[in-house]
Amino acid sequence: MRWPLRNALLAIGAVICAVIGIVPAVSTPAVYAATPSATQVAPGTSYQSPVPVADRRGTEQTLLTFPEWYLVHSPAEYARIVRIAPSHDFPFLDQTGQLWSSYATVTREQLHDHYPLNPGYHVMIWVIASSTTIEYALRSIYENTVGRASWLLGGEKLTAEDRYGAQAAQEYVDFIRQEPWYLFDFSARLHHLWSDVPLWGPGLIRKWERRYTLTTEYAIKAVYGKMIEKATRAAYTPALMTTDVVVDHLPDGWSAPTHVSVLAHLPDGQALLALPRYFDFRLAATTLAQQGIHLTDIAGNRSVILVTLWVKDDQVLPATSGRVLFEQPLTMPAHTRRVALLIPVRDLSDFLAAAGKDGLETEHVYDY
Repeated sequence: MRWPLRNALLAIGAVICAVIGIVPAVSTPAVYAATPSATQVAPGTSYQSPVPVADRRGTEQTLLTFPEWYLVHSPAEYARIVRIAPSHDFPFLDQTGQLWSSYATVTREQLHDHYPLNPGYHVMIWVIASSTTIEYALRSIYENTVGRASWLLGGEKLTAEDRYGAQAAQEYVDFIRQEPWYLFDFSARLHHLWSDVPLWGPGLIRKWERRYTLTTEYAIKAVYGKMIEKATRAAYTPALMTTDVVVDHLPDGWSAPTHVSVLAHLPDGQALLALPRYFDFRLAATTLAQQGIHLTDIAGNRSVILVTLWVKDDQVLPATSGRVLFEQPLTMPAHTRRVALLIPVRDLSDFLAAAGKDGLETEHVYDY
């Protein structure tokens, strides 16, 4: 019963924000509790995962979590851009296109490989992607008219408000990489905007326009975030913040990464570990891989896992990098593209250990 109620509340919230004119992206990966679904096992095998049933997540979720995480990647790119350039330099419409095209691609892959449909997850993606589409469309119109005019009239220089907004944008990204967006303290950002940023200074027209824009954004998101927080706490159980994995062995003298714990030593020499979920999963898995410890099962799954990289436009991927699912150009860093790879779980550790040596920057491992 929690899925329909939660999605109805999110949809209502998106409509309300659309009516008042600003629609904050309502997703962050930590918001949604995973929906249990069938674990993928190769045909003809009798593998029984040591991961407790309640902690397993279906392989389809490594695909479907990309649209969620795109709503972390996109604000991160925005934060990188506005640190040195005006907000209208951010490609709002291109980002919207990337969101929907990537969702179409992962859905085709899900259907092609006959993974569980997981309709509740699709409904959630439609809600967050639709609200983001509305938000980005409105912001694109505003930034390329009023925002661009204030930039020209303000001498084409970043103001104190621009710099404050850029700092807050990065703080927001750092926060939502591990926590629900609605817990971010927009009220504090609004308070400090008016208490810490001088009201007078160079580029006065730009200053006041940016102050109006940031005030409107922070005020609406503060109120909307509280509404969503109350609704989600009443509607569903918070998501697990760990991912259970099976590793092939634990060598003598190995060092446990931060927030990694041993749940059980298995009779065949393998071990069941709990790794931090979301952004920190990649960090923990990479640290293990660099010690020669290989993941063989992630949340009950031994099939494939989605990984994204940043790759220079003239760079060729090693032949052992897995199967390319799609690519997306990045605005910043320039001449760089995001590459989404499907990698067999058994090969993930070797890939993570070698990525840095191959000059590849792993962006995220989508740990279901």
